[in-house]
Parts: sequence; structure tokens; C-alpha cells
Amino acid sequence: MLSQNLMKTVVILFIFATFITSCSEESPLETALKSDSKHIQKVMQNLDEHELQIIYTQIDRDKNGKPNFKDFEFNVNDSLYFYPASSVKLPVALITLEKLKILQDKGINIDRKTRFKTQNDTLYTSIEKSITDIFAVSSNQAYNRLFEFLGQDSINSNLKSKNLKGRISHRLSTFHSHNLKTQPLIFKDRNQDSILIYKQESIENLPLPKLAMKRLLKGKGYIYNDTLIPRPKDFSEKNYLPLRSLHDMMKRIQFPEMYSESQRFKITPDDYDFVIKAMSMVPREAGYDKKTYYDSFGKFFVYGDTKKDIPKNIKIYNKVGNAYGYLTDCSYIKDTKNNIEFMLSATIHVNKNGIYNDNDYEYFEIGIPFLAQLGREIYTLQKKNTKSIRKLRYFIKNIIIKPKGLIFSKILLFFNKIIS
Repeated sequence: MLSQNLMKTVVILFIFATFITSCSEESPLETALKSDSKHIQKVMQNLDEHELQIIYTQIDRDKNGKPNFKDFEFNVNDSLYFYPASSVKLPVALITLEKLKILQDKGINIDRKTRFKTQNDTLYTSIEKSITDIFAVSSNQAYNRLFEFLGQDSINSNLKSKNLKGRISHRLSTFHSHNLKTQPLIFKDRNQDSILIYKQESIENLPLPKLAMKRLLKGKGYIYNDTLIPRPKDFSEKNYLPLRSLHDMMKRIQFPEMYSESQRFKITPDDYDFVIKAMSMVPREAGYDKKTYYDSFGKFFVYGDTKKDIPKNIKIYNKVGNAYGYLTDCSYIKDTKNNIEFMLSATIHVNKNGIYNDNDYEYFEIGIPFLAQLGREIYTLQKKNTKSIRKLRYFIKNIIIKPKGLIFSKILLFFNKIIS
């Protein structure tokens, strides 16, 4: 007959093997996409049309609170072009704060609250206000001002230095979107001051080559000056920011300690705290009317298909994009009540008629319901996973391995290391 100690060892190993096998059978992302939800299946039944790409990062922390990442991808391909829309505002906001620190290190006395305006502006604003508006309501005007502050060359060289793929080439929703010359900017303490704190002259940027990748010609036509042009729309001169780059930026700003100094965004601690807070803001927290700008106005995952307030225990740090039938969201989602956290990024295309600039896109019929449901599916799976690991740890520690013994202590340490 087996000894009591050996019997317990066998039980532990059996439970461990069962746990590992159950975890490896199917990825959580595959499980989520097999959901019976009509919102999920409507897209899954026509993947080519919807150009779906998804990245999910499962986050588990060890006993010291150090995060461990496990990434899952679906259809992700950096060489398949999708229009990133306003998601390009994420790197521009972060690189703006980097440039601000560089200027401060040179002795230029400006900060994110300093008033500034571009040559064509009639009103003064600030970098803080611009970044807040970028995350709260995805303001194109705010993005364009920061674009003038940086210039294309600076943005792209910064991305390249961090080994992030991308090519930011233009402003958004303005007639001079591709102008290679930026506007001059002036900074003042107060609007009425005659003395400038800092003046930035125009920046001459180099012409950018056209993109060379798959799916740059899209649809069967587009509207130009109220006229239908019956040929595919060419995106080869548009902004390019692949999903992996977006997702990696979110990791770097949320978990900078996991990256080397050269891969981090180099901003001051105060500016870091500010941008993290700005990323989680809902419009009403930035002073916008909640009837027009409801909580999920710029947060598609989990709550995108409702206008109800997002619960206080749920924090969504994200940036969305929405244009030409493309919806993109890159999010770090945290539930402080249930101790759940994960990252989710996705892009989807909804343009059934294949015509661009006609404002006839299925954002609210297909795109946003899909992203909201995907967020809920992943949240539910993450919640179940978190509960299962807690129960398993408790069971092994308090039921099986409670009797003292070196062999059981070693097994416990080994098991905790594997699932942490």
C-alpha cells in the first residue's frame, strides 16, 4: 500500500497535470471568438471583409506584484494595412511629453501647463489641455497642434529609436494635412503677455515615400468633392501604425519597469502620472457634457455599446481610432474590486458598400457591438482564470500540503513558480 506522503504527492501531481492540460487546450482568445454571441459570430463569419486583428495580453502577478505577460494573437500581420485613424494620437501625446522634457533639460522654462498657440490659432491652449482632449474626446484639433510641435520627422525617428513600427505622415481632418512644413509656435505665461517664453520656428520635414505593403488599395470607390470616384481608395500616403506597435506602446507606458531605458518613453515623473490619469479619463471628468460625450464615447471594449456610466471600480486606459470604416481600440483594463487586469487591442473594418467618405459605415450595427462583446468575453475569462488560480493555490496549500515535509514544500514552491 502506498504511504500517505506518496499518495499526497500523486494527488498533487495529478491536479497539477490536469491544470496545465486544461490551460493549454485552447487559448482564451480562441474561446472568446467561439462565443455564441451574435455580435461575435456576425464578424467571425466574414473575417476577410472585416480585416479583424486582435492581441490579448493575460496579466498575472507573482507574490511580489511583478507582472507576467502571456500574449495571444488573432490574424495579426504588420504587413496588412489598416487605417489607424485617431489611434496615432497615442504616440504623438507620449512623444510630445518627451520633447517637453528635452526642452526643459536645455533650460527652456516651459511645462505642460504653459500657454501656447500655433501660427493659425486664434486662441491659446496648453499641452496639458491638448493631451487631455486627445484622450477624453479624441480631439483632432488637439492632435494637429501637437503635430505642429513635433513634425513628422521627429515623430518617426522617435518610433524607430524604440523599435516600434509605424509611419506618421499627416494631420487629421484639415485641408493642409500633408504639409511638410509645420507652423511656428509661441509659448507665453499669460495670453496678454507681450514677452514670449519660447518660440519654435517652422520645421521643414523630408518627403516620405509611399507605403509598400498589402491592402493599400481598398473598396470600389470614394467620394471626393461630392462626386463618386469609381476606383479603389489609395491609402499609401496615409498614417501607418500596426496593432503590435500600439499594443507595445501601451505596455511600455503602463509597465515601464519591464523595459530597458532605451525602450521607454522618457518623460518626467509628474508628466507620467498626468498622462496615465488622462488615458483613463471619461469625458465628464474632463468637463464635457455627458449627454453628448457619454463614458464609453472613446472606450469601445466592454462598454462601447451602452451609454451608461462605467463603474468606478473599472479603469480603462486606452486610445481609440475611428475613420474610413475602421475601428481600433488599444486598452489596459483594470478591475480594482475583483483584482483583474489585462490588455486588449483590436481593429475591425465595417464598410459593407465598399465606398469611402460617404459616412455609411456599420460602426454601431457591427463594429462597436463586436468590440464591446469581445471585451466582455475576455473580461469574463480573465475573471474565471483569476478565481481558479486562487482556489487551486488555497486547496494545495491548506488541504493537501498542510502537513510539514520537505517534499511538499518543494512541490508547492515549484507549483507557485509555474502559475505565477
